[in-house]
Amino acid sequence: MKRINRNMIYIASVIAMLCVILVIIRFTGSDGKKPEENTESKLKFREGVGEENSGSVPDGNIRVLLMTSGYGDFLHSSVSLGADGGLVLSYGEQEEEWKDGILTLAPDDARFAAGRILVRPAGEGEEIRVESLERGCGIPSYAGVIEVFSSEEGMAVINELSLDQYLCKVVPSEMPASYEMEALKAQAVCARSYAVRQMGDYAYPEYKAHVNDSTEFQVYNNSYTAESSSQAVIETAGQVVRYQGDIATTYYYSTSCGKTTNMEAWGSAPNEGNAYLQSVPVCGDTGDYEKDLPWYHWRAEISAETLAGLIGGYANKNLGTLESVEVTKRGPGEVALELTAVGTEGTVKVETENKIRTALGGAGYQITKNDGQTVESQRLLPSAFFSITNQDGIYIIEGGGYGHGIGMSQNGANEMAKNGKTYKEILELFYQGVTVE
Repeated sequence: MKRINRNMIYIASVIAMLCVILVIIRFTGSDGKKPEENTESKLKFREGVGEENSGSVPDGNIRVLLMTSGYGDFLHSSVSLGADGGLVLSYGEQEEEWKDGILTLAPDDARFAAGRILVRPAGEGEEIRVESLERGCGIPSYAGVIEVFSSEEGMAVINELSLDQYLCKVVPSEMPASYEMEALKAQAVCARSYAVRQMGDYAYPEYKAHVNDSTEFQVYNNSYTAESSSQAVIETAGQVVRYQGDIATTYYYSTSCGKTTNMEAWGSAPNEGNAYLQSVPVCGDTGDYEKDLPWYHWRAEISAETLAGLIGGYANKNLGTLESVEVTKRGPGEVALELTAVGTEGTVKVETENKIRTALGGAGYQITKNDGQTVESQRLLPSAFFSITNQDGIYIIEGGGYGHGIGMSQNGANEMAKNGKTYKEILELFYQGVTVE
């Protein structure tokens, strides 16, 4: 894709203004989701990606592939775009002004004969609404420019914008903007560090896109931009987490059970490069920071028949009558690394936290949280920090935390901030031996 130079000067002039505007935007709402309610984000760093950016923060833009509504796919059957002041379209050697309301593109639009279509807002400082998308905040709007690529299968939509513009819409999507400022700053630095590593290569090389906007990477533009979260981005501008001089991959999750774990939970051996990810206690002078939070502790009771169906369905194997289910290997922080289920028709072994949580997840039972609230079981077990016992054919799972348990607990960060900890102190607890620069 050739960049259109005459657009770049215009875009650069808008970027500085946007960051100022974002600080003074009045917070108008939120999708109401807290970290413990969001779909689990593994934020797993792809091997080999980001090595070029392991030591420096790039000056360039980030390119984000926008998923369809519900995040089920990245190819769109129809794309509708709008902006209050109209749009400017560039394709091939042509430039077209669009002032007739909503622009709707189909895969067979004649403009695609010249390649991709680049769209920017005609009005200075405006964002582009993607009317064909629905997010937690409703119809989303995007700073920067939109590129649309067409194929026989559908259209790919790319949003290119500055890194901090991107972060201003990641932070409130990943952490409630009502959280403490020091927690929001910690989240901003984590999100920037993670994004910079991803910008070292393209996750979607055919579109030159670094990330998508789902939990596969970082959730982007699912919640309204807020003054507090934008302030956190701006006040930590350029800051990243470094370990031994390189930018660290800063994994994070919702809630801890009072301790974290390391990369063994994902089947990776600890090494010099990931030694900053250790099992640490998440506690202060009065005990675990999260001890009063809903997902700090939870309990589930599952019948042997239901559990056999869940594990057998995951492994695509008939276990018969379930005879035992045990955690047969644990890692740092007592996270479950191996689960063994024995039935009259066979045995199933499941390894690594995400696969174990998947095998024990699914419909058919309820979970009672620390606050006494009961919720239906989900696609994943809340965490792999649990014990399991059999009481007369009913399996009792006692667990704690929500998420994979590697890196920063977002709710732990918020509780630490309430206890007077700074964002640097928060980051230095969850990522051992790092510096924030």
